[in-house]
Amino acid sequence: MKAHFSKALGKAAATVAALALTVSPVSAQTAGTPFTIQIDGSSTVFPISEAVAEDFQRTTQGRVRVAVGESGSSAGLRRFCRGEIHIANSSRPIRSSEMAACAAAGIQYVEIPVAFDGLTVVVHPSNPLRSLTVAQLRQIWEPGSRVSNFSAVGGPNLGMQLFGPGSASGTFEYFTEAVNGTARSSRTDYTPSEDDNVLVQGVANNPGGLAYFGMAYYEENQSRLRALSVDSGNGPVAPTRANVENGTYAPLSRPIFIYVNAAALRRPQVQQFVQYYISNAAEVSTRVGYVPLPASAYQAYLQRAQRRQIGTAFGGRAAIGASIEEVVARRLVQTPVND
Repeated sequence: MKAHFSKALGKAAATVAALALTVSPVSAQTAGTPFTIQIDGSSTVFPISEAVAEDFQRTTQGRVRVAVGESGSSAGLRRFCRGEIHIANSSRPIRSSEMAACAAAGIQYVEIPVAFDGLTVVVHPSNPLRSLTVAQLRQIWEPGSRVSNFSAVGGPNLGMQLFGPGSASGTFEYFTEAVNGTARSSRTDYTPSEDDNVLVQGVANNPGGLAYFGMAYYEENQSRLRALSVDSGNGPVAPTRANVENGTYAPLSRPIFIYVNAAALRRPQVQQFVQYYISNAAEVSTRVGYVPLPASAYQAYLQRAQRRQIGTAFGGRAAIGASIEEVVARRLVQTPVND
């Protein structure tokens, strides 16, 4: 009896979570107050979502508000799968464990890739180092690494101070898998932050600083930082938009996403916002420093949102080294894909 009662409670909780974002704006809020779309997650995607939100709010003349947080991809997706927010920003695909969490809570989602990013490794402008190989990046960042001077990786005799994303960051997960071979596998004796601006400040104010983060934060601070080229076996390649677009900046090029609660897309305010987001993603992503997808991809994702097509094209796994064309061609699945 108790077991059946517990199962019933679990199902009821899942139903409540699923319905929490579908109640009407009038019943959910005080009459007359603007409806607020809640977004949280990746600091990498934050500049795009923030810019889109600001532009969109101007078009609605205050009738709809959009609140955008930046707690990190993992933290944002946890909130999303609990039904606390309408949209999660993520700088990596949803993981299999998160797919399971959303399923358990009755949360269905629509996956929208919004742009491509080139994870950028930076040093202080006074540092004469110009490039690192993937193997040298692994030397620096692998668990147990004792590298503390740039001379150990072909640079000057200069003490190294590391800055990087915190463990709730999708950038942390992608970089560690791409460079160290296992997601979340990293040395821990560095200064972490979920706020990429903190990482920028750390390197800009420290001649021995080294960090990695999304391309947009480098482009915004080029006068204060130097971006390193990355050699994955075919010579050093700079983290430029052209090299991300043509696929030569590997393995640190990656798609970035929003995940939208499928039930929330029945709300006209959320549907209108997501359509606006996708329709303006190319212009906004270029404006803030990322690489837009092909126009045909945005058209397909617009239809995906309109039809509320659920699932992920990544099966719960990262897409290390995938090109823009490969990402766009992927088909949606609703369960994790095993090797």
